[in-house]
Amino acid sequence: MAKLKEYSNPQSDANKAKAALLEKFRTASAATDLSAKLAAHAEVARARDLRHAARDAEKLAERQRVADEAAAVIAEEMRRQAAEAAEIEASQSAQDRRIALVLSDEAARQTARNLRYAKRKATQLVA
Repeated sequence: MAKLKEYSNPQSDANKAKAALLEKFRTASAATDLSAKLAAHAEVARARDLRHAARDAEKLAERQRVADEAAAVIAEEMRRQAAEAAEIEASQSAQDRRIALVLSDEAARQTARNLRYAKRKATQLVA
């Protein structure tokens, strides 16, 4: 059968419990070395700082990569627009040459017609 504790003197039990707790704290304090604790804390802090630095470096590298991609997209778009503008310019230039050729042909035809008309008038006047 289990032995039942007597609760006849609660103050004495409380004092014993406090004394046991105080002794436990004293042994724990004596066992741990303050410099070891500080060294452990410093090591944890160094590791945390290294993780933060690595994370910051990753973020910076990611931002740089995104900026490089954006610059490449912009450069490609500018190149495409320049090529498109050059193509439009070449097309316009070719069209202008065709128009100039048509106009010069029309002027030559007009001149030849005027010359024939002038010859006909000259023969009519002579006759």
